[in-house]
Amino acid sequence: MKATTPALILKPGREKSLIQRHPWVFSGAVDRVVGEPAAGVTVAVYSAGGEFLAWAGYSPVSQIRARVWSFQKEEEIGPDLFRERLKSALRWREKLISPEETNAMRLVHGESDGLPGLVVDRYADVLVVQILSSGAEYWRRDLVSLLVELTGIETIFERSDVDVRGLEGLPERTGLLSGRNAPERLMIYEEGIRYEVNVQTGQKTGFYLDQRRNRARLKAYAEGREVLNCFCYTGGFTLSALAGGASHVLSIDSSGEALLAGRQNLALNGLPEDRAEWLEGDVFQVLRKFRDQARSFDLIVLDPPKFAPTVAQAERAARGYKDINLLACKLLRPGGVLFTFSCSGGISPALFQKIVAGAAVDAGAEMMVVERLAQGPDHPVSLYFPEGEYLKGLVCVKQ
Repeated sequence: MKATTPALILKPGREKSLIQRHPWVFSGAVDRVVGEPAAGVTVAVYSAGGEFLAWAGYSPVSQIRARVWSFQKEEEIGPDLFRERLKSALRWREKLISPEETNAMRLVHGESDGLPGLVVDRYADVLVVQILSSGAEYWRRDLVSLLVELTGIETIFERSDVDVRGLEGLPERTGLLSGRNAPERLMIYEEGIRYEVNVQTGQKTGFYLDQRRNRARLKAYAEGREVLNCFCYTGGFTLSALAGGASHVLSIDSSGEALLAGRQNLALNGLPEDRAEWLEGDVFQVLRKFRDQARSFDLIVLDPPKFAPTVAQAERAARGYKDINLLACKLLRPGGVLFTFSCSGGISPALFQKIVAGAAVDAGAEMMVVERLAQGPDHPVSLYFPEGEYLKGLVCVKQ
């Protein structure tokens, strides 16, 4: 190692995770910094004994002090490497997801695609990009140029309006990165259902692409059932339930704007409006009201927002998950089905099942798991990066 090479030297014994190919270097593992690397600059990471471990993008303020680009000492970090990583990511999506299934999908899923801090979602002929790390920020121009080159899509809109940017010392950013400005509303389809999506202001990058196959799975349970869809947003699970033959779907969300979009999506697909009811309100309060009224349903969907972004917030979040699942268990009729999800990275699949089990016990309900659900294949999970598996779901039947 040359003295002028920017580098991180780890504390003794702190190299194990990198040897096991986990792509994050935490600040507490760093003994010292060689040189004065700026945010996003590529640094070499060495063990306390001088063994090369990785090339990583440096973040001087984040608890995740560096994110690994490559574990290969001979690899040069730059556009050529990024081009190969992007080509690989695009190739796998083409193999896994057919145009008949959808025209909207995640093309790049950060660390799991070897591009830490970069998220790219496709909505028809528009790409929506999130740049979430100092390393990805440093290479933003090259990454955007490569995306245009490899996808042939010229319109790229940025939605880096998320809290994690602040943890990296980066300001939130939104706006056009390439091509013409994205229209406020884009038309996408999935599994025969069409949606209007607002990529400029919609939640996440405009839509919950990670739930696509879970929405399709709901159809198999919906026929003839009275459904309650909680945290419905723009009606993804609602439309799937109706397309699957549900007798009635009551959809709840705190956003009147989202409910309006849901109604518009319902009309767009020609689904029976007399079988759909939309309710603006706080889900926790509404579920308690339904419990007090002795309301009941055949199928309940719980797809709440992220309660616990990190493990440190898991305990507080667990109470919220338990509350809504307890109420849902009480509202389910015998033989009823519960689709319950957590998208919180701080809640592991094992902990989530434990929370739901505790809720069922307190509700006095006998429940069994008949399916486990997760994010779609366009949101892959690296074997070395379990944090990439953030969405977990259970399909439970009340006995």
